[in-house]
Amino acid sequence: MTRFTTSRRAFLGSAAGMAAASLRAREAPASPRPRRLKVGLASYSLRKFSLDQAIEMCRAMDVRYITLKDVHLPMTATPDEIGAARAKLDAAGITLMGGGVIYMKNDEGQVRKAFEYAKTAGFPLIVGAPDPDAIPLVERFVREYGIPLAIHNHGPEDKSYPAPPDALKLIKDRDRRLGLCMDVGHTVRAGADPVKTVADCGDRLMDLHVKDLRSATDRESQVEVGKGIVDFPGLIRALHQRQFAGHIALEYEINEDHPEVGIRESLAYLRGVVDAVEAA
Repeated sequence: MTRFTTSRRAFLGSAAGMAAASLRAREAPASPRPRRLKVGLASYSLRKFSLDQAIEMCRAMDVRYITLKDVHLPMTATPDEIGAARAKLDAAGITLMGGGVIYMKNDEGQVRKAFEYAKTAGFPLIVGAPDPDAIPLVERFVREYGIPLAIHNHGPEDKSYPAPPDALKLIKDRDRRLGLCMDVGHTVRAGADPVKTVADCGDRLMDLHVKDLRSATDRESQVEVGKGIVDFPGLIRALHQRQFAGHIALEYEINEDHPEVGIRESLAYLRGVVDAVEAA
C-alpha cells in the first residue's frame, strides 16, 4: 500500500459523508454553487481536436477554465488570429488561465518570442519548461513583461525537473513571479508526495496539471482521476487550506481520440472533492 493510498483512506475514514458526496458526483450534475478552487482543463487533453471543437466540448462539459497548448493557439499565429481565438473563449464563458507547456532554450530571441506570444494572447501565466541555464534570462523577461512563469516538472525522465522541489531549488532566491506548475502524476512517479509538495512550495506553486495513476512507477498506468493511487482529497484539502488561487487543470492524456467520457468522469470526481472539502 502506498503512502498516497493510505492518506486518502485516512481522509475517507474521518469524513465519510464528504467522501461519499465526492464519489456521488461522478454521476450527478456539477453543483451550481461557485467554487473557490478553480478546476478546469489543460487543452492538451483535447489535442486531437481543433480549437472550435475543443471549445464546444468544454461548453458541453461545463469547463470554465482552460490552459491552452500551442496545438490550439500556435505560437506562429498572427495577432489577429490570437485575438479571434481569445474572442471565441470569451464568448463561450471560458476563462484563459495560461498557456503552455512552452519549452525555452538559453536563447534571448526564443525567450522573447515566447513572452511576446504570451503578451499578445493575454496569458496571465506561462507554464514553461526552460533549460536550467536559461532561468536567469527567463527571470529578466518575467520582470520586463510582468508575466509570471511556472516551471512544469515531467517526472523521472526529466533530467532537470523531475518534481517541483527540483525546480524550486533553482528559483527560490529569484523573482517571486518565477514559480511552479506541479504535474501531479509526474510528481508521484518522481517519488514525491503532492500533498507535502503544496506545503513545501508555498506561494511558488502557481498552477497544477492533474492526472491519476494506477502505479507510482509506470507512466503508462494513467487512469481517470479518482481511480488511481493519488490522494486527491488530501491534495484538494491542502490547496484549500492555503487558499490556492491558481488553476487545477485536468490533463487527461489517455484515450486521445475519444477522451470525453474520461474527462467528464475525472472532472466530476475533482469537482465533488472540491465541493466536499469547501463545505467542511
